[in-house]
Amino acid sequence: MTETTSVPTETAESVDDFAARARTWLVDNMPRIDAANPPEADRGEEAPWQRARELQKTLYEGGFAGICFPREYGGLGLPIAYQKAFDNEARGYEMPMILNTPTFTICAATILDTGSEDQKRQHISAALRGDEVLVQLLSEPSGGSDLAGVITRADRVGDKWVINGAKTWSTSAFAADYGLMLARTDWDLPKHEGLTMFMVPINSPGITLRRIKQVNGSEEFCEEFFDNLELGDDAVVGEVNEGWHVASRQLYHERRAVGGGSEFASGIGAEGKTDMPIDYVELLEKTGQADNERARELAGRALAHRAVREQLIDHVYHGVLDGSLPPAAGSIIRVMHAEIHHLEFDTVLALAGSAGVVDVGDDLLRYGERYLSRQSAALGGGTTEIARNIIGERVLGFPREHAADRGVPFNQVKRNKT
Repeated sequence: MTETTSVPTETAESVDDFAARARTWLVDNMPRIDAANPPEADRGEEAPWQRARELQKTLYEGGFAGICFPREYGGLGLPIAYQKAFDNEARGYEMPMILNTPTFTICAATILDTGSEDQKRQHISAALRGDEVLVQLLSEPSGGSDLAGVITRADRVGDKWVINGAKTWSTSAFAADYGLMLARTDWDLPKHEGLTMFMVPINSPGITLRRIKQVNGSEEFCEEFFDNLELGDDAVVGEVNEGWHVASRQLYHERRAVGGGSEFASGIGAEGKTDMPIDYVELLEKTGQADNERARELAGRALAHRAVREQLIDHVYHGVLDGSLPPAAGSIIRVMHAEIHHLEFDTVLALAGSAGVVDVGDDLLRYGERYLSRQSAALGGGTTEIARNIIGERVLGFPREHAADRGVPFNQVKRNKT
C-alpha cells in the first residue's frame, strides 16, 4: 500500500498558464455565485446532488475534473499546485463542492490506493464524469468508535458473498450509487484480521435505506439494513480478510479531507448559504459592536486561528508528501479542524447573543441554527479522542493503550448482545 496516492504527470504547461486557461474557461462555462443569494446546498435534499452532478459533468467536459487523479482513470495527473491554482481562479463560481467529501477525497482516493484496476477505471472515472456518487458504509449501531468491531457479516455461499447486518450515520447515502462497506468475513480471526471491504451498489435488492433526522432538521445521514444482500467477488476491494488495511487507508483520507488537506478536493469556499464562512465584520456591525474592543478581540482571535489552520494544512500535506511526517500526521489537521470549528461557533454565538437564537429579522438566527451541529466537527472522520490517540501513538511514538481484545479471535471477544 503506497504512502502517496499518485505520481504527478509531467506537463509542459506551467501553473500560471494553467491558471490563465482555467480563468478563461470558467468565465464562459461555470455560473457565477450571487453573493447576496448563494445557492442552496442542503446535503439532505435531492436537488443539490443533481445540480452537483451536472456541474461535475461540465468540469469533466472542460478538462478540469480530477486535476490530481491519474490520467488513466480520467484525471489530469498534475501536482497539487495546479489544483490550488484552479481553486483560486474558481473562487466565486458555483462548483460541485458536495462531491468532494466523501466521493473524491475519501472513497475515490481509497479506491485509487487499494482497488483493482477494473475498480479504478470504473468508479474513479465515473465519479469524475459526474455519473457516480460514492459514500462510506462503516459505522454500526453497536460499534461506536471501534470500527474494527463491526458485526455486519459477509458469509460465503457458493460463489457469492451474502451480507447481513446494519450500518448507520452514512453521510448522504440516499444520493449515492455505491458505498464502501466493511464487513466481517472470518469470525475465528482477531477483529482486525477478519474483515473485508466491499463495493456495494446502494440500490441493490436486499438493502433497506432510511433517513435520519438531526436536531437541526437535516436528513443528510442515513441508516442501511442488509438482508441477504448478494455480492460477487468483483465487489471485494483489496483482499479478503485484509479489509482493515483498506479501512485504515480510508480513514487516513477521511481525516485529511475533514481537516481540508486533501489534494483531491476541487474548489474552495462554502457549499452553499448554510456553509458560508463567518463574516465577523458584518456580524459586529449588525450587533452594534463594531467599536467594541472586546468584541473585536474575540473576532480577531477566531480569524487568527483560521489563518493558522490554513498554514498547518499546507505544512502537514507537504510533510507527509516528502516523508518528514508519517501519514498518521493527517490526524493533526483533523484535531485542529475540530478545535477551530468549536472556537468559531462559540465566538459567533457569544457575539450574536440573543439574536443568534431568536428570529428578530436580521438574519443572525442562522448562526444559532448552525451552532446546533457544532459537535459534528469532533465526530466526523473518527472522534477527536481517537485522533489524539493516533497522534500520540503513530506520530509521537507513545506506547499503545492496552486492549483486552488484541489478538483474541473475534468470536471469543466479549461484547454486548442484542
